[in-house]
Amino acid sequence: MTAEPTATPQPEVFPPTLREVLLRPQWLGMLLLSLVVAGIFAWLGQWQLSRAVDTSPTPPGATEQVQPLDEVVQPGEYLPEPLVGQRVEVEGRWVPEDFVVVSSRYNNDVEGYWVTGQLRVADGSDPVSLAVAVGWTADRGEADAAVQRLDDQVAADPDATVALTGRIISDEGAGLPPRTEPLEIPRMSPAALLSRWHDIEGLDVYRPYLTSADPLGGLEAIASPAPAEGSSVNWLNIFYAVEWAVFAGFAFYLWYRLARDAWEKEVEDLEDAQAL
Repeated sequence: MTAEPTATPQPEVFPPTLREVLLRPQWLGMLLLSLVVAGIFAWLGQWQLSRAVDTSPTPPGATEQVQPLDEVVQPGEYLPEPLVGQRVEVEGRWVPEDFVVVSSRYNNDVEGYWVTGQLRVADGSDPVSLAVAVGWTADRGEADAAVQRLDDQVAADPDATVALTGRIISDEGAGLPPRTEPLEIPRMSPAALLSRWHDIEGLDVYRPYLTSADPLGGLEAIASPAPAEGSSVNWLNIFYAVEWAVFAGFAFYLWYRLARDAWEKEVEDLEDAQAL
């Protein structure tokens, strides 16, 4: 009888440690990529922080010092946030037949109407105009009557120069008119008023508008109080900076989580192979 061959025992294979897996070239390469991504996120967070604190805030009461309009904003430009509500002075002439009623205007919580006009501040080859709200009334009929009075005054002397003082305010943007009044303008928007103005060939327009301090046409003065003093800290930007820091940390967590999952799968596969 011949003896049956005996199986040669296989040497025991020990699974790699997590540290050994993390030091493999592919995971070191992933770590380098994570460092680059986290560095970009950190730079974005630092940029947000630099914008979160205004190092040169507008001095208290600066909006109440009357300045020439051209020193505050130029035609076609957006009004910088710190200058919204700035008191300005400007000279020009009214364009005939361009007084327009704007609805949904509130004076001390009372709804009413503004009467607005086109003030031509520069003529010649490059005409420039500014939308001006000249007064308020709670009654639409009175607003229409004021438009007629103002049109008559301008028609009597269309070249008369007027000097105005008031607050310069950002465009509210166009709004949809009520279905029952398709020609009504419910928001103070120079862009919307431009569609109703005359003599606009080659016209350049200021994006913000002016609320006149002195009412015209027998209207009431527009309630336009001084803007509230803003904070020198922008908390929204600080929130964004924190978000970028979280994203930077997540880049490292993702690298570790992927490497750990790969290590756990390798250990599991090795244990299954040894169990056979």
